[in-house]
Amino acid sequence: MLYAEVLVAEIGSTTTVVNAFTDLDTAEPRWLGQGQAPTSVKLGDVTIGLKQAILDFESRAGQNLQWDAMLACSSAAGGLRMSVHGLVLDMTVRAAREAALGAGAVVSMVTAGELTAADITALKQLRPNIILLAGGVDYGDTATILTNARQLAAAKLSAPIVYAGNRAAANEFKAIMQVAGLPHYVVANVYPAIDELNVEPTRQVIQQVFAEHIVFAPGMERIRQMVTGSIMPTPGAVLAATELLYTAIGDLLVIDVGGATTDVHSVTPGSDATRRLLLHPEPLAKRTVEGDLGVFINAGHVVESIGAANLSQRLSIDVASLLAGWEAMPTSATHLQFLQALTEAAAGIALERHAGRLKQLYGPQGQVTIASGKDLGNVRYVIGTGGPLTKLPNGKQLLRTLLHRPRRGMLLPPTTAEVLIDRHYNLAALGVLANLFPDAALQLMYQSLGI
Repeated sequence: MLYAEVLVAEIGSTTTVVNAFTDLDTAEPRWLGQGQAPTSVKLGDVTIGLKQAILDFESRAGQNLQWDAMLACSSAAGGLRMSVHGLVLDMTVRAAREAALGAGAVVSMVTAGELTAADITALKQLRPNIILLAGGVDYGDTATILTNARQLAAAKLSAPIVYAGNRAAANEFKAIMQVAGLPHYVVANVYPAIDELNVEPTRQVIQQVFAEHIVFAPGMERIRQMVTGSIMPTPGAVLAATELLYTAIGDLLVIDVGGATTDVHSVTPGSDATRRLLLHPEPLAKRTVEGDLGVFINAGHVVESIGAANLSQRLSIDVASLLAGWEAMPTSATHLQFLQALTEAAAGIALERHAGRLKQLYGPQGQVTIASGKDLGNVRYVIGTGGPLTKLPNGKQLLRTLLHRPRRGMLLPPTTAEVLIDRHYNLAALGVLANLFPDAALQLMYQSLGI
């Protein structure tokens, strides 16, 4: 019998992974191993996949497994789906969106200004898990955010509403929601003053709402009963691990290629020179999620970005036939070759979308250089995680190749950045573990990354 202090379950869109850990209160915490199985959403119960992942662990270990506590994160059934509504697109809306993404959400709808009848219809069709309402610096405009609050109250959507706007309108917002009988939360303004971001309180409450209100997939309620503490959104767990690692090793970027999405996380303030050129402030920790760049559920979208004919010719394979029978855990040489091509394309496109840019503008004073987005120029480490990057034999070389691609005007990591692979494929699990055992989680990250 193998005993673990903590078993962390990661219930993904395509794969369910369990990681076991012990000796967490010592100077030498241990990762005992991992088990994997396809996520069983289609079977009507995600606990089936969890049990199969535990059986896979036991088969690899050659003995039965017992544990003291189970923790979990999840992105099954599409993860945490949110809508974001603010006042000005490049100001409060952008700040609110960063907070939502940093919490692990998939932001499926964004609006600026007053909500229209068409917006409310779209919201009803979207059925977001959480609605984030922002708008106005503190003690600035209140009309727009209160109009939107009344519109949402009248719509009677079931999703909890998180208010992260002008504090001067917070009490009136609460009164509107109380009369409507809708679940709601009030946090500090995400954009309290011009060029000032305050995203952390919103990130924290979104993850709290996730744990309290959201059951994404059939059987998830049963898993909640098995788990100690709350279930984190998987992307939020990865960002938590990234932020913890930043405190130890400095500026870094994590590329997480998954079955449904490809997420990029970065923690870096950038350079002083670039910050002076920024039109809008950027948070220290930033996440982008590319919902069209998964290598299983969204493999077809990735193929379109490459070009099916080009890919078929380059790999000497019938891409259409391969896609028709594409499985989450490919094993043949042809499937691995195809997976590598998809992973390289998804990682490369996601990195380009995450990075900021330098732009040249012309005005009365002549040409002016401005910067927008995240400056990755000071990144020291680029880390690959997610099933494909951790299991492909040349994942490290794939990322090195991406860093050496010329992209003019983009604020990308330097070619000298060190590339690391999450060899144990447990970065998300360690982000969850860090809530209870931060020191052990950091040591286990070192073990997985080989640093």
